[in-house]
Amino acid sequence: MRRRTLLAGLTGGALITATRAATPAFAHSRHVLHVRPGDSLQAAVDAVDGPGRTIVVHPGTYREVVNIPAGKRELTLCGASRDARAAVLVYDNANGTQKPDGSGTYGTAGSATLTSAAPGLTVRDLTLANDWLRADHPEITGTQAVAAYVTGDRTHFENVRLLAHQDTLFADTTALDAFDRQYFHRCYIEGDVDFVFGRGRTVFDACHFHTLQRDVAFTPKGMVFAPATARANPYGFLALRGRITSGAENAAYKIARPWVPSYETTAWPSLVVRDTWIGPGTDAATPYVNMRDAYPWQTMRFREYGNSGQGAVISVPENRPQLTAEEAVTHTRRTYLGDWRPYERP
Repeated sequence: MRRRTLLAGLTGGALITATRAATPAFAHSRHVLHVRPGDSLQAAVDAVDGPGRTIVVHPGTYREVVNIPAGKRELTLCGASRDARAAVLVYDNANGTQKPDGSGTYGTAGSATLTSAAPGLTVRDLTLANDWLRADHPEITGTQAVAAYVTGDRTHFENVRLLAHQDTLFADTTALDAFDRQYFHRCYIEGDVDFVFGRGRTVFDACHFHTLQRDVAFTPKGMVFAPATARANPYGFLALRGRITSGAENAAYKIARPWVPSYETTAWPSLVVRDTWIGPGTDAATPYVNMRDAYPWQTMRFREYGNSGQGAVISVPENRPQLTAEEAVTHTRRTYLGDWRPYERP
């Protein structure tokens, strides 16, 4: 139960479960709701009655699933402390977990601890986690367990910790033909298999990606990214000015593999990793791998530029396609996010 022990330790005490689902959080004002241990974060979301509201989450560990629907526009969800470890939202559903009503399993997207389709969502100074563990459930083969599933244009995560194993962050769009923009700044994201995935137009600015030690005999143990960018979208995932570290042995992980979903076989995954420190846990010689041989990674939009560290050494050039200086100019926060510039806010 490694994850649950860790989460309890982060808040300095016993696990606090949000059991009063029908109890609304205390409303400090019409525009600000406060959630404290014993309150339900979902009840606070349900109580939001207009755009531009703020929910302040006080230190504690809240064990519940939270869904923010599209109608809760311009919502801010923030920790009361600037320490993202202080307020933790966590649950433990997996893809293969049976629903209580017997209607089937949750599926990958349905396993998420936090789900949001709200445009203009800001999440700040929180930990979002899914502490489902494979070792506890050997009978379940659908081991994807999502911490956050986000769609909706102009989604902004600031100083957020995202913790899980497989499929930690599902950065997606509201529809196949939507190019929803997402901005993650100074976030910490950990996992093992495809733990940052989806078809969002997503910028990871100064983020820390950490690959976990995984108790398997084979390598690769996993991959950081699995983009599924729509062919019509000129931009997919951009990771810049960050770092990739590992708790596993050297060369145990890949940077990415392309995800071409069965429901969108025209996808053309796009990933640019630039100006990033890549540690020895990443396989420098062969940093990319296929998810399915029918869609080889070499045919995808995978590029790097200006990276450093042992895991960024270019020993086999054909395995590490690089942007030219001219091409790098088109892969910036501004080109990906357009007229939405959350990085310019104080």
